[in-house]
This record gives sequence, C-alpha cells and structure tokens, in this order.
Amino acid sequence: MSNGKFVYVTYIATTTHKVWDALIKGELTRQYWNHENVTDWTPGAKWALVADDDKRTVRHVGKVLECVPHKRLAMTWGDPADAADESTHSRVAIDIETVGKMVRLTVTHENLSVDMQRRITKGWPRVLASLKSFLETGIPLDTWA
Repeated sequence: MSNGKFVYVTYIATTTHKVWDALIKGELTRQYWNHENVTDWTPGAKWALVADDDKRTVRHVGKVLECVPHKRLAMTWGDPADAADESTHSRVAIDIETVGKMVRLTVTHENLSVDMQRRITKGWPRVLASLKSFLETGIPLDTWA
C-alpha cells in the first residue's frame, strides 16, 4: 500500500439532504453513477459498490467506517479480489457542508496504491460531475462516455 491521496471538492446548488439521499439511495445513485452503494450504513457493516448491469457486478468492497447523516460518510475501499485482505484497502471520506445556498462536497480518498490512484483520479471527477449535474438540472452526465 502506498500513501497516495486524492481530494476533490465541488460546490452544488442544492441542499445537504438532497446530496445525502443521492449518495445513499440506490434508486438515485444508479441514475448519475450507474452503480449503487449496497450497505445499511451502520459503522462496521460491509459495503459494496455494485454496477447497475445485468450481472450486478461488484466493483469495490469494504466496510463502513462512519455515517453521520447529511454530514459525512467514510468507508474502506478495495477490489473484490482483495476483499479478505483489508490491508490493501484504501479509505474514502465524503464530507457534506452547507456554504450559503450551496453544498460543498469534499471527497478524500487516501492510502492509495499507484494503480488505484490512477483509476480513481479518472473516476471520481466523472462521478461527481454527474452528481452535480443531476442535482442541479435533473439530468446526469453520461459518466462513462
């Protein structure tokens, strides 16, 4: 494991409640990400990022570390092949804050291997741009175009 770190900050013209729902409710997450977070969000619970495809492909796995409604989500993040080896998992924290009439959304992904850093550096900006578009206009981006 390396110490790679990725931080992405965006501002969205919406409320913390709408951002929260878009992060944890599969019916919303599938619309802007084509994936959903499968967990009950209890700290210590298993977490999986599952593709909205015919096979329901599991893309990433981990454990929920923190769940503070409308403020913060944190989880470990690993490849399914490494599910049993938690030492290979990175950590994601998603912080949600009201700033005036906007929400500042900060994603911090750390303890990244070189390969994972390369992958998430391309993935997070696409996902978060689609989330922003979805919440502000009702129209998600074609995330994987």
